[in-house]
Amino acid sequence: MADTRLATHPDEFERLDPLELRRRYVVEDLFAPGELRFCLSQQDRVLLAGAMPDGGTLQITAPKEIRATALCDRREVGIVCLHGEGVVTADGRPYPMVPEDILYVGQGTTTLEIAGTGVFYLVCVSAHRTLPTTLVHRDDADTVQIGEEVNASRRTLRKYIHDQGVASCELAMGITTLEPGSVWNTMPCHTHDRRTETYLYFGLPDNERVIHLCGRPDRTRSMIVANQQAVISPPWSVHFGAGTAPYKFVWATGGENLAYDDMDPVANSELS
Repeated sequence: MADTRLATHPDEFERLDPLELRRRYVVEDLFAPGELRFCLSQQDRVLLAGAMPDGGTLQITAPKEIRATALCDRREVGIVCLHGEGVVTADGRPYPMVPEDILYVGQGTTTLEIAGTGVFYLVCVSAHRTLPTTLVHRDDADTVQIGEEVNASRRTLRKYIHDQGVASCELAMGITTLEPGSVWNTMPCHTHDRRTETYLYFGLPDNERVIHLCGRPDRTRSMIVANQQAVISPPWSVHFGAGTAPYKFVWATGGENLAYDDMDPVANSELS
């Protein structure tokens, strides 16, 4: 069974108290030893999952909310190894994975399992055609340096599944690492009406936090996020934050446009 999050109108969003805001948008308990856990957002039907085989093997089955025999009957999925190591097996073919590798699993895959000692994060979206399952190692991802040290926003962005990389139907996915001395991610920020985005923060020490900002640009709200917690960002919302210590995050989008630069920039002077 999946923890289901309903879509929210921006006017309702602004009236939510801090606790209800977290209940709608922060996914706090996605990872547990020996378990597969799901969270389904009604925003673009994005399905998140955390898998910790804990030395054993987990069968990646479909939650009842998507009414499918197999997870990829009508969907595609990106699987990230956050730390540790393991093997993802798709339709009998094994894919060994180490930290920050990402495996794209195409629509039509009938069996999927994860074994090993690693921690794995999955993002699953609708798909309409079959594309090949493809493993991208961290060092092979399309890597760019963005942001400025003077603005405390220098970061390394790795694109794995995108319109110029591994082909997909709706899923785009990558990992951003903040460089030493920088705290701001996705700065300057943006919105994109054509797709929903999710962030999964990781690599953050247990006692540190990220202050994640969201909402319409002129009416922002904040949420405090810990290590290995995810945030769901509706298409009308900004999504950016600052950390109290070095961190990384997995970004993933699902929707009608795969272009990485399909976004509507928001100037810092427009934020309030």
